[in-house]
Amino acid sequence: MQISRDGVMFLDPVTALNLLFDVVILLLGFYAYGKKRVALLLWIALGFCFFAVSYILTILGFGASLILIPLRAVGYLSIIAGLVHYIQQR
Repeated sequence: MQISRDGVMFLDPVTALNLLFDVVILLLGFYAYGKKRVALLLWIALGFCFFAVSYILTILGFGASLILIPLRAVGYLSIIAGLVHYIQQR
């Protein structure tokens, strides 16, 4: 949440849209993993879970917190690990 000059709180639309997309990808990743049992899908879902948590913290007012850096880094590393694991299996 952000506060405008006149003191009104508002939600940044970019942050809200990123959170929405992260949750959709997270849910699709878990659903697809349940149907296909491909570990890459689980890794991607896990990565977007970390992204979603970071956007939730941003909405709650922790946008300047240093916790966002490791959260997003772990999200990216989860996706990278899933891709490396997938490539090594092929």
